[in-house]
Amino acid sequence: MSRLMEPQPPDRVLTVPNLLSAIRLALIPVFIYALMFAHANGWAVAILMFSGASDWADGKIARTLNQSSRLGVLLDPAVDRLYMVTVPVVMALSGIVPWWFVIALLVRDGLLAACLPLLRSRGLSALPVTYIGKAATFALMSGFPLVLLGTWDALWSRVIGACGWGFLIWGMYAYLWSFVLYVVQMTLVVRQMPKLRHQAAQPAGDHG
Repeated sequence: MSRLMEPQPPDRVLTVPNLLSAIRLALIPVFIYALMFAHANGWAVAILMFSGASDWADGKIARTLNQSSRLGVLLDPAVDRLYMVTVPVVMALSGIVPWWFVIALLVRDGLLAACLPLLRSRGLSALPVTYIGKAATFALMSGFPLVLLGTWDALWSRVIGACGWGFLIWGMYAYLWSFVLYVVQMTLVVRQMPKLRHQAAQPAGDHG
């Protein structure tokens, strides 16, 4: 429970990590257009690769250059969640990944979202990000562009696509396991933190 009570980061907006998160956010509709309307799979892959790399970079920069911020604590995981919803749904609509895979991801995120009122009643707006949760997000965001690269009719493409599915399967397992860990954290919050009234919810996660 000690991490839940860590000091809050500075209230600042203009930081490199926040800029990267804003760019990633702006690229979401570009990805949708590239894959579903322009059928520019190469550009869609490039967007996913940039987003994955920048997601790693903004957390690293925030820690190395001491550029953590309250906005970053909320914006970075929010953009991650948007990608984790948008990318699989768009790829399922394009017939690239099966719907059962997408539904499993959405149900997991939906259950976590349903826990938000409990967190807010304790004065929190988020749980600390777990390492397995970060690893799961990394595996999934690495697997999606590789699976997308596997849509070309060539041997190299099929090999890369198979590697991508390896990342997605492992990422799905870790994603579901991280949900179990979040449930444990939520149980500790409910048991050890009293309900607060007339107090704004405070973020509890780290940037990145």
